[in-house]
Amino acid sequence: MSIKFSANEIIYIALFENMTGAMVKDCIIDNDNGKVTFVVKNGDMGLAIGKGGSTVSKVQRAVDKGVEIIELSDDPAQFIKNLLSPAELQSVKVSKKQFGDITAIVSADNTNKRIAIGKNGINIERAKFLAKRQHNISNIILK
Repeated sequence: MSIKFSANEIIYIALFENMTGAMVKDCIIDNDNGKVTFVVKNGDMGLAIGKGGSTVSKVQRAVDKGVEIIELSDDPAQFIKNLLSPAELQSVKVSKKQFGDITAIVSADNTNKRIAIGKNGINIERAKFLAKRQHNISNIILK
């Protein structure tokens, strides 16, 4: 699935890559919540955050929004864990249904479910959107 970025997303990606040295694989701008989410290449998380969070702080000041960084993984289950972090998940099972739809079933205790869902469902919706774009996962079910 090819990803089409808006002009603003392209500007933010270029800024982020220049400031951090990390390679961005995906970007979402959430103006309603004042947040930009960057998905970085596997292994680039340290570059993106910087020592003591210094690099990500500079990026936050430059874009004047909250910045969230998620590490991409070739393993869909690991990527979902990264998406829903800091929630501690008990298990993630990714399975293909009969019509080719890919679904992820995630288990967590009640406290971690609340963290994974987020206020007004923002975390789980963002996770579903990015899982679809990166791994063609059509749904994430939280149990």
